[in-house]
Amino acid sequence: MSTTADGFVTVARVGEIPEGGVKLVRVDDQTIAVFHIDGEYHAIDDICTHDGGPLAEGRLEGEVIECPRHGARFNVKTGEVLSLPATVPVPTYEVRVEGDDIQVGWA
Repeated sequence: MSTTADGFVTVARVGEIPEGGVKLVRVDDQTIAVFHIDGEYHAIDDICTHDGGPLAEGRLEGEVIECPRHGARFNVKTGEVLSLPATVPVPTYEVRVEGDDIQVGWA
């Protein structure tokens, strides 16, 4: 993966992630979950802030992902915690579409 001059990394192509779907990508040593929701793309760390569970393996309902381990819920657009046992928001990343490239901000 190459980084653009303004700090974005291409992680997928338009059409590669179905509506309501998710794709896991590795950027440096970090796993990022890229979601396609309501025609937009959103990216978060694929690590539950409660115990490190793999968020992308959880159930996605609308813009809410539920961790498969203990049921913590997060808004994938904002990273906001929506239910315990998590209390810390999950990190989010800026996403843009340049031509057919889906890019995540990675400075």
